[in-house]
Amino acid sequence: MQRRKFLKTAGVGAAAATTVAAPALAQGLPELKWRLTSSFPKSLDTLYGGSEVFAKAVAEATDNRFQIQVFAAGEIVPGLQAADAVQNGTVEMCSTASYYYFGKEPTFAFGTAIPFGLNYRMQNAWMHQAGGMDLMNEFYKKFNIFGIPAGNTGCQMGGWFRKEIKTPDDMKGVKMRIGGFAGRVMQKLGVVPQQLAGGDIYPALEKGTVDAAEWVGPYDDEKLGFYKVAPYYYYPGWWEGQAMIHNFINLDKWNGLNKVYQSIIRTASYMATGWMMEKYDATNPAALKRLIAGGAKLSAFSPTIMDACYKAANELYAETSAASADFKKVYDSFVAFRSDQYLWWQVAEYSFDTFMIRARTRT
Repeated sequence: MQRRKFLKTAGVGAAAATTVAAPALAQGLPELKWRLTSSFPKSLDTLYGGSEVFAKAVAEATDNRFQIQVFAAGEIVPGLQAADAVQNGTVEMCSTASYYYFGKEPTFAFGTAIPFGLNYRMQNAWMHQAGGMDLMNEFYKKFNIFGIPAGNTGCQMGGWFRKEIKTPDDMKGVKMRIGGFAGRVMQKLGVVPQQLAGGDIYPALEKGTVDAAEWVGPYDDEKLGFYKVAPYYYYPGWWEGQAMIHNFINLDKWNGLNKVYQSIIRTASYMATGWMMEKYDATNPAALKRLIAGGAKLSAFSPTIMDACYKAANELYAETSAASADFKKVYDSFVAFRSDQYLWWQVAEYSFDTFMIRARTRT
């Protein structure tokens, strides 16, 4: 009898506690409305969509008390000015590729990708487990920005060309849309790099303003229609073994958040990273098949091109490290981590994947 009475009373007490606790938690959180400007158009539903996934997760975790409105490139500022809008306080945050701003300082490149760098899992591990994120935020602080990884495309393609590219000499004089630090590597091979936002690439290819363009991979490239005007599709995108997207937050706004909201932003950003990579992995294979059926001519960069590009990249890293203490500090950490990672990957991941690729053709 006593036991039944106790359980009944305890049950009522627990229900009452639940009823009181939820509103109390919500009441303790301030109501905030932020704006996020993306570097990407809505038509790129994965790159842009990652921000919507992020904002929805923040709203749900805070019972809609923290709302982040997402704006596409051009709605507030052009895509390549997203970080500037955060830096000067026009918006609280943005979703962008860090290497878009390497012209300000080449160290920005490490936040997205550098040529012959890391793959998706390695980049995440370096950022979150090996001090990369701390190094980058020490650097971003100089620009009034706090950065959190919030997306990734995985390994990208080598781009679309109007003509075949068989040797390094074939690249001389080619006007190519290529983002970030890779453009400087290409310059060493005689390429004329152009930095264009995603929505501007197709018109430039169509008009002949550029002769070649790289963007992301089959799913996004198909949406932008490059195969219609530049049929030669090369791989791999050695300049982007992965391409990390960041949420850049105005430093004062970030420091002004309570610990709960900071934790929720970190968690939602991490969720957006996983969602984006999963989406690309799920959609790229079918898109590649459609592109080939539509006339795309798929080819690998030749070994001589790959070797020439690797040599040029290492020359550029030595030159840039000598000119920028910030770059050298991050680069030294990055390269040491890369060396150990590939030592491990050649034992496990690479040997497994190589076998499975061969087995696929025999099954």
